[in-house]
Order: sequence, then structure tokens, then C-alpha cells
Amino acid sequence: MAGDEPTPSTPDPTPAQTPSHDGPAEDRQAASPQTATAVAERPEVERQTDTKPLPPFNVVLLDDDQHTYEYVIELAMKLFAHPRERAFDIAKMVDTQKRAVLLTTHKEHAELKREQVHGFGRDYRMANCKGSMSCIIEPAFADGDTTNNGNGNGKGGNSGAGGNA
Repeated sequence: MAGDEPTPSTPDPTPAQTPSHDGPAEDRQAASPQTATAVAERPEVERQTDTKPLPPFNVVLLDDDQHTYEYVIELAMKLFAHPRERAFDIAKMVDTQKRAVLLTTHKEHAELKREQVHGFGRDYRMANCKGSMSCIIEPAFADGDTTNNGNGNGKGGNSGAGGNA
């Protein structure tokens, strides 16, 4: 019965001795950090995006006789983070040109800012004030565009009146 017993040179493959991978190549990869690094590296793929920049919109404050300069200055400083000097320039522009661009941004942000202006409330300094100022959004024009947007200078914007909030 000596022929029925396995010899020490040929071990019996049992499930406990069988590796859980597909062969010795994986053993070499796991043991060699250089090979593992090479496997982990992937060639960089140039990705093309089809996204285009969002078209700019102006947030435009419209003049009325129910709000003071101080109200406009306060609004521009609180809602648009303009410094006091810039806020005064906007108040003067609204008074003299009947409109001023408060901000140029993408449409969704412009809509939000318009709603904030409408929700700013009445000017308590004026007895006849019935509510907040009027504000609109409109597409911003490129510097070379000759389309008149109502500000009298034949170009879009208001002499750099836009800003970032």
C-alpha cells in the first residue's frame, strides 16, 4: 500500500492550499511594488467638454422718486458687497441716467439678485415710499455691440457699473 500514499514531492492540492487567484503572475505582481505601480498607472485621457460659458446678464436698478441716495447706497452695499464709494456712484447713476447696472453674472444668479432687490423693502426715510425699488435683468452686451440698451451710450452696460457679489 505504499503506492496509495502521496509522496512528499507531489503535494495533494486541497482547497486550503489552492490560491484564490488565477496563477503565479498575480503572486509576482503583489510581491513586486514596481509591477503594482505600473498596473495602477493609467494613461491620461484628454476629455473634451461640450459646455459653453453661460451668457452674461445685467442686474439693472431702475430710478424712481420714492427712494433716497442713502437707500440705494445701503442696498448696493448689503446685497452686492459694493464699497461705499462704488455704491454712491451707483446711486448717482440711477438718479442721472435713470438706471444702473449693479452686477453682471449668469442668469440664475441675476434672477436671485433681482429678487433680493425686490425684497429689500421700503425706504423708511421717504414718507411716500410704497415698497422696494424696481430691478430688472437683461442680457449683457459685448463691448463692441452697438445695440442700445437704454442707458444712452449706445453700448451695453453702464460704464463699468457691473461688479461681483
